[in-house]
Amino acid sequence: MELPAFNARTLRQGRSWRWAVLAPGEIAADFTRTLHGNSSHRVVAVGSRSPDRARAFASKFGVDRSYGSYDAAVADGAVDAVYVAAPNRFHAELALLAIDAGKPVLVEKPFGVNAAETARVARAGEQAGVFVMEAMWTRYLPQFRVLSEILQRHDLGDVHLATANVGWKVAQDDTENRLFSPELGGGVGLDMSVYGLWFTRFVFGQPTAVRAAGSLTPRGVDDQFVAALAFGPRRHATVSASMLVTNSGYASVHGTQGSVEFIDYFVFPSRMRITVNGKTSEWDDGTGLKGRDGLVWQAVAMAEYLEQGRLQSPVYPMSESIALAQTLDEVETQLRAANGHERNALELHGSPAGRMVRGQPAMPYAPTTVPLAGAGPLVQRSLMAETNSPNAGSAVSGL
Repeated sequence: MELPAFNARTLRQGRSWRWAVLAPGEIAADFTRTLHGNSSHRVVAVGSRSPDRARAFASKFGVDRSYGSYDAAVADGAVDAVYVAAPNRFHAELALLAIDAGKPVLVEKPFGVNAAETARVARAGEQAGVFVMEAMWTRYLPQFRVLSEILQRHDLGDVHLATANVGWKVAQDDTENRLFSPELGGGVGLDMSVYGLWFTRFVFGQPTAVRAAGSLTPRGVDDQFVAALAFGPRRHATVSASMLVTNSGYASVHGTQGSVEFIDYFVFPSRMRITVNGKTSEWDDGTGLKGRDGLVWQAVAMAEYLEQGRLQSPVYPMSESIALAQTLDEVETQLRAANGHERNALELHGSPAGRMVRGQPAMPYAPTTVPLAGAGPLVQRSLMAETNSPNAGSAVSGL
């Protein structure tokens, strides 16, 4: 089987884009480290609510300028693009800050705390003519370009089953961890399961049914769940997410003529075991990049899209971010109903006021409708194209 080859040297080609990083935490550190070490891009500004944290980050990573506010970092005239690395609850607000400043923005996943919030930001970017992209970085790793090619060629025959597992144990007494904070958008749904649920969409498209079962912490964030999804006749998937245990991190796709199994944590650069017509081979991207080194691929891809004059990613447009958020909304709603927790107004409608759709009234939540109320014409067209595809479904409940 002929598969594409990859070389990490290509990441250093092209224009050197200058980035501002908002919120200098762990993921921002990993993003900056791999950009500086594996590409021609540079982080030239960092913004934080804490001037001391911003200065410490800038000193550690050789960033030219540090700012004690997000506004100042985004307003820096030398900045070409903005990376939002804040806790989940603030993703949409900071994305809108970048859009207001006319700066292309890469927003950590999950893009928003729900589908309504995600759609509001997508519409704002579309109306302003500003590039917006969710940092679903796994989608840009070489292994998913290979898997995409395998699926498009139907090498596996009729694909009927997919599995995805994401989870790592978090100490239950670590009460300061953002994963336990409902105010920061914690829980395994927003933080971990987005990878697994995205993977099933990558394989099959829009689910026609979802059933989830799991548990919540005393503060009401989900700490573990499993979900079964249907994508039409004889197309099913399972997803597990946990912070109670560390699971395998593997994912797989199975068809009538073969299978692809990730033999490392599929979220990161990973090897794959590919079986077609009884013949098995092992694939590796050959770049030597490991773990979060892989964050660099999405940044380089975004730069290419900007140079092409695009406003969204062609492989993961905002319609996909919205649709994934809809599925996650359904999962969260089921978990809360089963555990006696109703979703509050903040969970349903997103972050309050501030920059949230500046100058426009708040829009009603549209949990599972496609096209989604609140999306602009470009997003609407993408959603309509998606629902007309062979893999598309029409609902996310009732498995």
